[in-house]
Amino acid sequence: MIIKEIIGKKVSNKSVVVVGVPYDDNSSFMKGPAKAPPKIREAFNSDSTNTCTESGLDLSKQSNFIDLGDLELKKGVNVLEYIAHMYQELLDNQVKVLSLGGDHAVTLPIIQAYEKHFPELNILQFDAHPDLYDELEGNRYSHACPFARIMEEGRIKKLVQVGIRTMTPHQQSQADRFNVTVIDMKSWPKGLSRLQFNGPVYISLDLDALDPAYAPGVSHLEPGGLRTRDIITVIQQIKAPIVGADIVEYNPVRDINGMTAMVAAKLLKELADKMLNKRNF
Repeated sequence: MIIKEIIGKKVSNKSVVVVGVPYDDNSSFMKGPAKAPPKIREAFNSDSTNTCTESGLDLSKQSNFIDLGDLELKKGVNVLEYIAHMYQELLDNQVKVLSLGGDHAVTLPIIQAYEKHFPELNILQFDAHPDLYDELEGNRYSHACPFARIMEEGRIKKLVQVGIRTMTPHQQSQADRFNVTVIDMKSWPKGLSRLQFNGPVYISLDLDALDPAYAPGVSHLEPGGLRTRDIITVIQQIKAPIVGADIVEYNPVRDINGMTAMVAAKLLKELADKMLNKRNF
């Protein structure tokens, strides 16, 4: 995908564009999330369902909801820098980007582009893991580290993590250091009273935030997680503009009957609805 060419032909201001980021080089346990974007699109377009959101918005009929395809990630280049550059071009055209990953490492370059356009940016992260390691297995850009890199740059107004259930002592010290609001599964749903934002919100949705019963197609299965309805309810109730989002860590290699792909497609629809519809906030 060549962003400049596509923007000139298809994208208008205030559009929500879908972009696939087929990248999993920084996955620590197993590969597979790079194969996710086309599988999520296949589920989204499946004849077994439709393209309407729960508010009744038919995404197939929205001229300002546009799928730009996948980034073409080439070997021999700094992929994370390339992703940041491509997203900078998109945001320069005043669009909102809904990304399909890819492992969670892709969120770092995406946010590096976003924070230049939204200096008061808040992040809502759904995840089983805090992803706050300073490094994992010698890799500071592991999918277990993106929020440590994001927060140490000091440009994010607020980071709220929902669904956490694998907090380590090191990551707890990182969360304390960066003043992260952690709503873990021990305090669910009472902790939702802390879910408040003043300013634009970026949502980063790691599918392993869900209990494996709802999303078996992830590399890191962590029992005791959220239900699909829990995440949808939180998204629908946010009282702030959502300016971007990503859905990451879907691993088709581990999926069962495309179940997780359908969950990802459902979440894509509800995120798109919230991003397109001004009445939602």
